[in-house]
Amino acid sequence: MRRGLNGNGGCKALGISTGRFWESQPAAMEGSTRGASGSTLTEDQQHVPGARPMHTTETHGDQQHPADLPRASHGGGSRPRGHVSTRAAPPRPRSRVHQARPGPAPAPAPPPSLVSADPLRRRRETRSCRDNGRSGAVASDMSPPMSPMKPPKGFAPMSCCWSTETMQKWLPFLGWLPDYTWYALKMDFIAGISVGLTVIPQALAYAEVAGLPPQYGLYSAFMGCFVYFFLGTSRDVTLGPTAIMSLLVSFYTFHEPAYAVLLAFLSGCIQLGMGFLRLGLLLDFISCPVIKGFTSAAAIIIGFGQIKNLLGLQHIPRQFFLQVYYTFHNIGETRVGDAVLGLVCMVLLLVLKLMRDHVPPVHPEMPTGVRLSHGLVWTATTARNALVVSFAALVAYSFQVTGYQPFVLTGKTPEGLPDAHIPPFSVTTANGTISFTEMVQGMGAGLVVVPLMGLLESIAVAKSFASQNNYRINSNQELLAIGLTNILGSLFSSYPVTGSFGRTAVNAQSGVCTPAGGLMTGALVLLSLDYLTSLFYYIPKSALAAVIIMAVVPLFDTKIVTTLWRVKRLDLLPLCVTFLLCFWEVQYGILAGALVSVLILLHSVARPKIQVSEGPMLVLQPASGLHFPAIETLREALLSRALETSPPRSVALDCTHICSIDYTVVLGLGELLEDFHKRGATLALIGLQVPVLRVLLSADLKGVLYFCTLEEAEKYLKQEPGTQPYNGSEDSVPEHKIALLKA
Repeated sequence: MRRGLNGNGGCKALGISTGRFWESQPAAMEGSTRGASGSTLTEDQQHVPGARPMHTTETHGDQQHPADLPRASHGGGSRPRGHVSTRAAPPRPRSRVHQARPGPAPAPAPPPSLVSADPLRRRRETRSCRDNGRSGAVASDMSPPMSPMKPPKGFAPMSCCWSTETMQKWLPFLGWLPDYTWYALKMDFIAGISVGLTVIPQALAYAEVAGLPPQYGLYSAFMGCFVYFFLGTSRDVTLGPTAIMSLLVSFYTFHEPAYAVLLAFLSGCIQLGMGFLRLGLLLDFISCPVIKGFTSAAAIIIGFGQIKNLLGLQHIPRQFFLQVYYTFHNIGETRVGDAVLGLVCMVLLLVLKLMRDHVPPVHPEMPTGVRLSHGLVWTATTARNALVVSFAALVAYSFQVTGYQPFVLTGKTPEGLPDAHIPPFSVTTANGTISFTEMVQGMGAGLVVVPLMGLLESIAVAKSFASQNNYRINSNQELLAIGLTNILGSLFSSYPVTGSFGRTAVNAQSGVCTPAGGLMTGALVLLSLDYLTSLFYYIPKSALAAVIIMAVVPLFDTKIVTTLWRVKRLDLLPLCVTFLLCFWEVQYGILAGALVSVLILLHSVARPKIQVSEGPMLVLQPASGLHFPAIETLREALLSRALETSPPRSVALDCTHICSIDYTVVLGLGELLEDFHKRGATLALIGLQVPVLRVLLSADLKGVLYFCTLEEAEKYLKQEPGTQPYNGSEDSVPEHKIALLKA
């Protein structure tokens, strides 16, 4: 392999510098470092157990160079990127390297398995290692101070598998619970009550969306509150039934509670496994246009699906297109009572929401009466779902007393919490027993769609509120929390749950401080199951339909089309594909949208934009990385602009934006080098990064010229044919090549 060298005999043309080589050898640099006083320590003073010396050093004044590498002049007084500075306090005179006094070598660190978990004992062990390390130094100020909790370089970290940091990583509540205050308790209590008053009517309504009896919505609403207290990393998120998840459950469980509970268990297992395997990155392949297309379609499907309950229509199928047809076909059978009550509930919910959005903030200087009235208005508007449902139930009960009932009621709801039991792995019907395998086959794609969409919805909600309130979440920990919630919830007849955007917004607006607010929400749901189920009988279905419709209206993003048209019109393609196909089958819409997004991404990888600059040399610069699908595009650009012209032109390929290449690219570059050589032209590579150069050196391509800058390449190519590269000492090439390959 050939190379061009600069006029000072340096290594610029190699694409690396001495400083870059040192960056790839952190262990070698530890063998020769400076002490706290600025003097250079020898290998004996900085002995690292198990480490081998990579090079020796010579100190001249304040400069230090690896002895086994050719000294390089970087020209112009500027240091190359990544150069390690060795300047320090003035060195001691008349001494090149301070020799270590004879003394015992530092004691090696004990194996991790023998390190004591006791903090006091670990501190004594660390102090002993520190004292032994100082005994071999010239003076105490030459050894950097060592913290008892931070081991010296090269020693095994003195920690155990159950350290405080590890426990806080797996159980985040241990991080904030010791600092819990009375103020946080008060705010969490208020937020928990507010969310509880919201989730109870929503859970009853979402069970209707899922095609399940209303009590299953409540069964699904409490477990996430308790699990997230221990495992959650967001103070705002609340887990429970949502409109989108209920819609997916209705698609894949055939309106059978046994299927819904089993789906919750299997989804939890998949989500928990993804959390342990750190597979949250899979969600990154579902782009924002796909999510927006799905949620907008889901809002229409869910909202229109409640029109039948809002109007009191009966016997309407659940398939969307049939639902639209039969709703308009049976519009003449509308029950006036249900329609009037449903519309009144919707108007009340809208008015209370507008009041909530326009309530002015409270200031301490306000009179007590004003602050009290503000608190009453805030409470009423926050708990608007509970107030409206209670109002509708009271109206229905009043008609029931008179002996006339103009509304379709929810009906009897079983009291209490069901006994804990394992999910049903088989179902007995009148036609026989359905085995576990048949149940899984029946749910089909739901075993993929439901876990992924549950994770996606919850993490999107958590990230949104974390960015608004200036804190960070751990996505993989969120996977664990959602997965364990679904597994434990399935023991109490829950269907799959996820993070709720609406209730999370209520939680944040209520001033929640920690996930402890969920404890009050969960307790409120359990109390409602024990003492309020008899009152659920009188809740009209039209009131629950109004709650659902008003909850899903914000899911329809009316501005996304204009935003994408202005930002990037190509993103409208996955948005439209997802939106339209979701009306046919949800899984097909999500899958098709994700596939279109991936194809758009692959197209940019396979056909990167190539910038062309004219000059003494033709310069081609790929605007993005260079991977195997793109090698043909690069070949066509080089052939059309350089080799097919008369005479053929020399080309400099600017590799500044290329951080990695694969074997196919190496083969393609080899073929291009041969083509240029046959036609008497030159192909030079400039701006190579170290990983790319390492691959090229390993491939041992013939005839490669690589330079740091375009000026060096042009200077070399200006020489007459047959001459050697300027200052072209080839003696050091093998040394650099071996050093780089060993890095």
